[in-house]
Amino acid sequence: MNRLAASSPGHGAPARGRPRSEAVERAIIDGVTKLLEDGVPLAELSIERIARTAGVGKAAIYRRWPGKEELFVDVVRAAEPPDPELPGTSMRDDLVALLEQLRRRGLMAQSSAILLNVYAQMKSSPKIWAAYRASVIEPRRRAQLEVLRRGRRDGELREDVDIELLNDLFIGPMLLRTIMRPGADLPEGLAEEIVDRLLEGLRPAGGDAPRR
Repeated sequence: MNRLAASSPGHGAPARGRPRSEAVERAIIDGVTKLLEDGVPLAELSIERIARTAGVGKAAIYRRWPGKEELFVDVVRAAEPPDPELPGTSMRDDLVALLEQLRRRGLMAQSSAILLNVYAQMKSSPKIWAAYRASVIEPRRRAQLEVLRRGRRDGELREDVDIELLNDLFIGPMLLRTIMRPGADLPEGLAEEIVDRLLEGLRPAGGDAPRR
């Protein structure tokens, strides 16, 4: 089974109408996946065409998604690794978990030509990109910022750091390798390396050294 159809739809889709049927939802996600595998561009994927391919009525789709933009976001989310459960043991460990999710996402994009193509097409559609940003990117960024705020509050970071800038410094190297440099090396341990190298210069004077 293609990676785009390997897991259930993302948890951000709205609950509307009658209770969801997992079988119908799976048929819809698989229908979109089949069309993408056949090379149909996102711009040509109408709700009517998706419904016909999935063997469901258009109403079944609209009960689950208000439009195709939200449906496409869930298709992409189904292909990505799930958001991590943060250990909560330290800021360092939580940051490693967040970056590891980005690393795994990058590996999946590298190994799936369809997923890489969907990302590229999604960015060319302002409505789809806005829906993805609102339901996926922004919640992840808020989680990252909260980890850093907690670390500063708990004395794991210097108090004079700019949290917004610091988040970009942590996330930037992984995004560079996963988005700006397709095919770049994403070895195991990369998340730990990024976090530990940055924390060496960001801990309060006398703070504990990073754990390895």
